[in-house]
Amino acid sequence: MTSHEIHIIGGGLAGSEAALTLSRMGHPVRLSEMRPSVPTPAHRTGHLAELVCSNSLGSKSPLKAKGLLLAELKIAGAALPGIFERYSVPAGQALAVDAALAAEEVTRTIEADPNITLQREEVTRWPDAPAIIAAGPLASKPLMEAIATELGTTFLHFFDAISPSVFLDSVDLSQAFFASRYGVGGDDYLNIPLTEERYNTLVDDLLQAERVPIKEYEPDRLFEPCLPVEVIAARGHMSLAFGPLKPRGLDDPATGRRQFAVLQLRRETIAGDVYNLVGFQTRLTQDAQRRVLRKLPALNEAKFARYGMMHLNAYLDGPAVLNPDLSLKKYPQIFIAGQLAGGEGYLEAMATGFFAALNLAAKIQGRQLMIPPTTTMSGALLNALTSGTAKDFNPTQVQFGLLPALEAVVRNRKKRDILRAERAMKDMKSWLGYNGMKPQDIEGLE
Repeated sequence: MTSHEIHIIGGGLAGSEAALTLSRMGHPVRLSEMRPSVPTPAHRTGHLAELVCSNSLGSKSPLKAKGLLLAELKIAGAALPGIFERYSVPAGQALAVDAALAAEEVTRTIEADPNITLQREEVTRWPDAPAIIAAGPLASKPLMEAIATELGTTFLHFFDAISPSVFLDSVDLSQAFFASRYGVGGDDYLNIPLTEERYNTLVDDLLQAERVPIKEYEPDRLFEPCLPVEVIAARGHMSLAFGPLKPRGLDDPATGRRQFAVLQLRRETIAGDVYNLVGFQTRLTQDAQRRVLRKLPALNEAKFARYGMMHLNAYLDGPAVLNPDLSLKKYPQIFIAGQLAGGEGYLEAMATGFFAALNLAAKIQGRQLMIPPTTTMSGALLNALTSGTAKDFNPTQVQFGLLPALEAVVRNRKKRDILRAERAMKDMKSWLGYNGMKPQDIEGLE
């Protein structure tokens, strides 16, 4: 057991993963989380590792970037992926979870860990080393001011949006059907078909509906993969039909034909009582959300479990302030993880928390740093967050484009992705010390 107590600020996905990882390595941890006494605009509970925007962690397939990162984290021994998988709900190829039950399990696990002291406190000053700052994009203002002052920098920011959720028993199922796109994964999604007339009305209503004013900032910088539906609609009348409401692969079983558009809902709970409107992030007022969505026949009597909303996400200019191991250039024994490091996404947060913990432990013990090769999705993510030109740094989600090119040119995209995924898993296992691994031994790449 080491005598170094490590302070982790923030009990989200990154902070929780870092705490559990360090504990398993024998390090005493003090984990500070300000919720529930100090709330945020997006969180609803005081549980650790609470998901705030969606209950989906992305694809489970290692042939997709999220799935590949998930597979790497699992073989590397990260703690949270296994917990979240235990609370998965049917969602086709996606790893969707009962977020409330998963967060409760993470909280219980950390509270019961003898190496972790959980303190419900707001941290308002710069921490003593060694520490990991994983306070998330919604860190309290005093802490953000302390970080900015200490680093001599300002925070970057963007706006993120959340989709509404409805209770299933308030949906008219005679006006909807269960199916997954192209029949993959079973009938896991609830789909509300829209005729051209209903689609046109929905678009018009979205453009005219009242929006919640944003305090302090106007949302001039939006996160492109998570745009509010009213913003997408304003880009062109058919933008939603080719975006989150696209009907491709969802033929209506009642007619056998493809509808003009489809509003898809994904199960949020293991009990199956709450469904989230997929891709329907919005900044509309609650009254406007009720009015617009209840015009759809299936949602005439909809009761909302949660309304959509928009919130500010703040992050640091990673290439300017971070070393490749996620430590600060100015303070090498203080690490940044999660959204503050510029990683956008649940798995990205877990990954940064995991590798920040490994590298902080390595520094304390005088061992070699734990930075995976850039041919892995984990290494490519760390590289994207800490290198490159600092003047135009944007939030980063994992994608195959982060990986270096193959040695040989492969023009078929599917084959190219298979080869890059095989290389990533092979290099990850080699880096971790696995021996005798062959490409055909990689699970899930059939």
